[in-house]
Amino acid sequence: MGAIDLGAMTPLAPHETRAALALSDEARWNQTADDWTLFRTRGRVLAMRADDRLVATAALLPYAPLGEAPRIAWISMVLVTATWRRHGLASALLHRCIETAEAEGVTPLLDATPQGAAVYGPLGFVPVIDLVRLRRTRPATDERPGETAIDPAGRDVLLALDRRALAADRAALIDDILARPGTVLHARPGAACLVRAGRCARHIGPLYAEDEAAAADLLDAVIAREPGPLIVDLVARRADLRARLAAHGFVEERPLQRMVRGEAPRGDTAIAMAIAGPEFG
Repeated sequence: MGAIDLGAMTPLAPHETRAALALSDEARWNQTADDWTLFRTRGRVLAMRADDRLVATAALLPYAPLGEAPRIAWISMVLVTATWRRHGLASALLHRCIETAEAEGVTPLLDATPQGAAVYGPLGFVPVIDLVRLRRTRPATDERPGETAIDPAGRDVLLALDRRALAADRAALIDDILARPGTVLHARPGAACLVRAGRCARHIGPLYAEDEAAAADLLDAVIAREPGPLIVDLVARRADLRARLAAHGFVEERPLQRMVRGEAPRGDTAIAMAIAGPEFG
């Protein structure tokens, strides 16, 4: 194994999408090739290589501001292949993401595991929301929910709730996910939820509702349509929803913590029930 210049970071190239997907597969994460393409085209992916082989990445995905709210960006996909761990690659990539955000006047956020939170705290990140990942494990199936056209009115409901919750404009992200095969949008007045394809399981989220009762009704409808494995990243304080998910066969996989470095977003967190995923926020 040769040496790597920790300063030698360049953007992920289009032809490296498959190699990036191999990194997230190695970590047993849930990202798809579509996710990696979105990181690369809508944000930036920093890449490090050894002997022309991709060995480490980190992504910075910015979102447009709303009004006077701070412009924010998500740090994610900090991945290092097993043979190159403990060589400082992840730290170098993370520091570069922070430097880039500072230079562009962007407030960085991330969703961290407990181990990650211990690393990010000394770098100036502070917790703002506790999350919990729950998973329903079932045999993989070729059966998919019945395809339905995306209702423009439902898309508008979801986008309005998303903007309200995060105080940022994520129309590009939402429209990208809505355009993917297999995406299902559930929307009704005051509540909306996306379900999208994942590498290991289908992912529920974001999920927004005016109250937990409305969220529970929508969640029941979502789960009734989904025959296979599912993942949801729930806002941890939603105890009634957690109990509801447990009754549907979901088990807690790991806690997560949303962290921010700088001014926190000014969104209405009261309507947030589950997030889009730690890679997207």
